[in-house]
Amino acid sequence: MSAAPDPPALQITGLWKRFGEKIAVAGVDLTVPTGSFYGLVGPNGAGKTTTLSMATGLLRPDFGQVLVRGQDLWADPLRVKATLGVLPDGVRLFDRLTGAQLVTYSGLLRGLDRDTVRDRTADLLRTFDLADDADTLVVDYSAGMTKKVALACALVHAPRVLLLDEPFEAVDPVSAANIRDILSSYVAGGGTVVVSSHVMDLVQRMCDHVAVIAQGHVLAQGTTDEVRGSATLEDRFVELVGGRRTEGALSWLRTSSD
Repeated sequence: MSAAPDPPALQITGLWKRFGEKIAVAGVDLTVPTGSFYGLVGPNGAGKTTTLSMATGLLRPDFGQVLVRGQDLWADPLRVKATLGVLPDGVRLFDRLTGAQLVTYSGLLRGLDRDTVRDRTADLLRTFDLADDADTLVVDYSAGMTKKVALACALVHAPRVLLLDEPFEAVDPVSAANIRDILSSYVAGGGTVVVSSHVMDLVQRMCDHVAVIAQGHVLAQGTTDEVRGSATLEDRFVELVGGRRTEGALSWLRTSSD
């Protein structure tokens, strides 16, 4: 008898969220296969952050279901969230701690013993090129350094699924390359990554699956090759979302004539 296939790492069904009169997410369905590197792309205000917030237990949906590896997130949030690593957008860190203290605190909150937390904190800070700033307060970190220490906090407990909202925003190219290598190695080892990003070329090179979301709806999803077809992901994205309005625009900016 063959073993039953693994459930999806993340299964989102009929997810809705309204803020006042605005419907931010309107019946989103997503299936994230286990072991995939999944990109979630969309314009500003598309509903990406709201969707990820509901998928990680940070925001309760009005309707819908979130299953993490077959377990209902909102039926048992504490147990299910323990399997997740989360890099949210716009959530304040305890920035009056040093970098080392913040990662240590995150590991202890996850129930790791102090020796394990100490070793993993040192590994993470070294890997993210933060070892020299381990004793610097996070409030004094640059935007890129803050992003990296927040990602270290998301990884310290070795989660099964990582959900990262704009992890490369404000990160320098060298650090971004290192982060991509770390995440690719994590996926190769059996983990699953869901990442939102505005950088289409980055998603096309990095992700094996992608979903395009706009105005709270999923417009396309599948493997990256399936979604982009014969075009680049950026061209396919613009085709789906619309909004390219440059023809004839700002003609007064032309400097070819007096």
